[in-house]
Amino acid sequence: MEESGPVRRTTRDRRSRGLRGPAALGHPSLGRPPRPRTRREAFDRMVLDIVTSIDERWSDRLGLVEYAVEDTPQLPDDWEPGSVPLASLVRGTGTHPSRLVLFRRPLEHRAADRIDLEAMVLTVVVEQVAELLGIPPSDVDPRYPEDD
Repeated sequence: MEESGPVRRTTRDRRSRGLRGPAALGHPSLGRPPRPRTRREAFDRMVLDIVTSIDERWSDRLGLVEYAVEDTPQLPDDWEPGSVPLASLVRGTGTHPSRLVLFRRPLEHRAADRIDLEAMVLTVVVEQVAELLGIPPSDVDPRYPEDD
């Protein structure tokens, strides 16, 4: 019998889970941002991208605005059933900045897919910023859907 070397596996790794490490996940040194690992991280990244583009355009008129994401809103016991807010906007005072909070779970629950979720987040953020500025939402961002 002829002896051969060790048997080589044809899988990418020893447990067939695919690529691991910085090359698979993305790494700043490779010129790619790391991919989000969870749905929450993906949602936060989406909100950050939308908020950044709008805030850059309107920062001179908006002033200081804090943006946040929470999983669900805290509803009082006497809240009417079937109505869950998608966001909360608190106008700032002289010493406190305005605060816009998006609620991740109600938004995800209403969206059919990732594209629908992104459109819904854009719509909610644009409407809230328009409320702060006192202008129509279509003036805040050209991506805002026009009324038919």
